[in-house]
Amino acid sequence: MKTKLFFLILMLGSLLTQAQPNFITNVNSRTNTSLGGKWKYIIDQYSTGAIGFSPLYENKKPKDKTDRVEYSFDDAQSLWVPGSWNAQKDELYYYEGSMWYRKTFVFQPKLKNSRVFIYVGAANYKTQYSFNGKRLGEHEGGFTPFSFEVTDLIKEKDNFVILGVNNRREPDYIPGMVTDWYNYGGITRDVKLVEVPQTFIDDFTVSLKKETVAAKEKEIEGELTLNGDQLPAEARVSIPELGLEQMVQIGDNGKGTFSFKSKKLDLWSPENPKLYTITLSAGEDELSDQVGFRTIETKGKQILLNGQPIFLRGISIHDENPIRADRAHSVDDAKLLLGWAKELGCNFARLAHYPHQENIVRMADQLGILLWEELPLYWGINWQSESVLENAKRQYAEVIRRDKNRAATIIWSIANETTPGDSRNKFLGSVADYVRELDSTRLLSAACKKDLAVDGHPDNDYLVSDPIAEKLDIVSFNEYIGWYGGAPEESRKKTFIIAYDKPVIISEFGGGAIQGFHADSTTRWSEEYQAYMYKENIDMFERVPGLSGMTPWILADFQSPLRQLPNVQDGWNRKGLISETGQKKKAFFVLQKYYEQKREAVK
Repeated sequence: MKTKLFFLILMLGSLLTQAQPNFITNVNSRTNTSLGGKWKYIIDQYSTGAIGFSPLYENKKPKDKTDRVEYSFDDAQSLWVPGSWNAQKDELYYYEGSMWYRKTFVFQPKLKNSRVFIYVGAANYKTQYSFNGKRLGEHEGGFTPFSFEVTDLIKEKDNFVILGVNNRREPDYIPGMVTDWYNYGGITRDVKLVEVPQTFIDDFTVSLKKETVAAKEKEIEGELTLNGDQLPAEARVSIPELGLEQMVQIGDNGKGTFSFKSKKLDLWSPENPKLYTITLSAGEDELSDQVGFRTIETKGKQILLNGQPIFLRGISIHDENPIRADRAHSVDDAKLLLGWAKELGCNFARLAHYPHQENIVRMADQLGILLWEELPLYWGINWQSESVLENAKRQYAEVIRRDKNRAATIIWSIANETTPGDSRNKFLGSVADYVRELDSTRLLSAACKKDLAVDGHPDNDYLVSDPIAEKLDIVSFNEYIGWYGGAPEESRKKTFIIAYDKPVIISEFGGGAIQGFHADSTTRWSEEYQAYMYKENIDMFERVPGLSGMTPWILADFQSPLRQLPNVQDGWNRKGLISETGQKKKAFFVLQKYYEQKREAVK
C-alpha cells in the first residue's frame, strides 16, 4: 500500500510541476555553451522514474553511513551526448525503455544579469527534465527541440541537469508502434546552456512578399516578438548589405511588425543561394540570422520558384549517418548527406520521415537545396484520438518555429502512406488547416497512396485521388512497381490518372541492392536490378501528367529492424543509392544522368 501511495504522489507531483517549455530559437547566434560530452546514465527499465523508490531526478547521495540510496550517478557509466545509446554499447543496441542522464557543470556567466535556459535539440521520445533537483516538466516528440528556463535555479558550482528519456513505442505516440527506421533512443542532438538578457528577442518571422517578386522594387515583411517584463518601446531591424534599417514600434503584447522595400534584393534559388544577414536589436539584446528571400507557389500543374517553373530533382534522406550507424547530429553529418545529394545532381531533398537536425536545414540554405519537411504521421496513427491530434499540432508548431525563416524549406508534408477514411481525413484536414494558419508562405503536400484500379479503365490505369489532396497544393504519391509488385518492365504499361489539377511529385520509388553484388538485371538485390528498375520507373513517371519533381527512396542505406534477411539486409534497408560504407551503387549514376538531362533541358 505504501509503495502504491508513493508512486501516486510521484505522478501527481509530475503533473503539478510540468509546464510548457520556453522554446529558444536561433540558439547558435545567441550566447551559448555546449553541454555535450560524457553524461552519466542509469537504466530505468520499468520507467518508474525511481530506483529503490528514490526519485532519480533528485540526484540523491547518502547523508551518512546509515542512509539508504539505491543508485549513484557518480559511480555510473557514461554515454556521449549527442548520440543514441543504441550505437554506443552493444548491450543497449535493442534497448527500449527509460534512461536517466546527468550532466554536472560550473556556471560562469558570459552576460550580466542574464536569463538562462537549457536547450535540447532533440531527445527520443518522451523526456522528463529537472535542474538541481527540481522537476520542471516533460516534452513529447523525438525530433523537435525544447528548452526550459533555469535562471532562478542555477548557481556558480555543483549544477546538474537530469534528463529522463524514454524511447518506448506506444499506440498513441507520433510515430506509432511500427516504423521502417531504427528507433534510436537517447539525447540525439546537442544540449546547450543559453544566456539572454532579461528582455530578449523571443522570435521573429521574415519573408518576401509574393506579390512583389516580379517587380523592380521588392518588399520584405516581418514580425518580431519580445519576451520580458520590461518591454522597450522600440526595436531595430536592419539588413546592412541592402542598406535597410527600420525602428519597429513594440505593442503591449511584445510584438511589432516591419517591412522594407528594395530594388537591390538578390533572390535566393538553388543556382544562387544568396543569404543576407538580418540583425534585430531591442534593449540589451541583439540577434542576427542568415536569411534568403524567395517565393514559392503553384499555378495549375506547375511549381513556381520566384515566379518561374521549376522541376524538383530530389532524393529522400533519413537523418542518419550510415557510416557511423547513428542518428545524424553535426555539421559534418549534414555536409556528408547534402554533399552526396549535390553530387547526385539534386536541387531538392525530402527530409523523411520526421524533422531532421537544424544543421541540415541551415546547410541546405547555404548549398541551395530546396527541402520537403514532415512529421512522422505514418503507419498506425490513432486518428480518433484528440490528444494525438493536439500532439501532432504541437510538434508541427515546434518545427515551424525552428525553420520558418529558412529559404530552403518550401514544403510542409502532413503524412506518409496513410489510408483514407473518415477519421484519418478529418485528422489530417485539421493538421493541414493548422499548418496553413501558422505558415501561409509555403506549400502543403503528403506522400499518398494510389488506388490499385480505376472503374471503367484498363487494369494498367492507376488513379491518384486521395481526398486529403483537396487540402494540399501538391499531389504526391509513392509507387514501387518492380519491387513490391511486378517486374520493372511492367512500368512500360502503367498510366496514372491524377484527380486534381495540381503539380505532382513522386515522393517514393526504388528498390534494394547490395553494394558490390553484381548479376544480370533480373536478379533481385543486385546493383544491376536496382539500376534497371530505376531506368524503367523514370521512363514511366515521365508520362505522369503534371510531373514537377521526384524524391526516390533513398539516398543511403539505413538501419531498420523490419529488414532481417540474413546476408542481404542484416537489419539494413538496402534501397539506398549509396551503401552504409559510402560506396555508390549503379542506380546512383542512372539517376545522376537523368537529373543532368533535366537540368540541361531548362538551359
